[in-house]
Amino acid sequence: MYTRFCAALAKLCLQIGVAGLVLLIMAVLYQVIGRYVFNDSPTWAESGAVMLVLYVTMLGMAVGVRDAGHIGLESLLVLAPENVRLKMELLIHGLVLLFGVVMAYNCGLLAQSVWDYKIPTLGISEAFKYIPPAMAGVLVALFSMEHIIALMRNEEVEPAWH
Repeated sequence: MYTRFCAALAKLCLQIGVAGLVLLIMAVLYQVIGRYVFNDSPTWAESGAVMLVLYVTMLGMAVGVRDAGHIGLESLLVLAPENVRLKMELLIHGLVLLFGVVMAYNCGLLAQSVWDYKIPTLGISEAFKYIPPAMAGVLVALFSMEHIIALMRNEEVEPAWH
């Protein structure tokens, strides 16, 4: 049941990421047209595009952890004996889980500390810059736990894009 939940969550993240990319392209296109065609660049387009890049990147990073699309030293693990390989994979996923928790916690603190400040061109709180990595940290922790459970059951985690 946990695997189905994580798979659905990862698929949702991918769908939101694709929608974010479409919005990002539209914002940049609107900015370019405004600047070079109408000589009147919208003030919100650049900061909005940067904000969208944050959300898309963080969601993609979390899904990359779940789908094992991140950089790893798997070539060394393939050469190791089975019992050593399993322990090393558990250690790696445990460290990634810890990283996700620390990232979520610290980015949450950052978001809380700047909640009262506004991004002038968007009129929203500065906290919205730190919410994506906080969310990604939670997702990384959830997805790493899924990998740990799968390893303990001698199973594989199916990628979300299948």
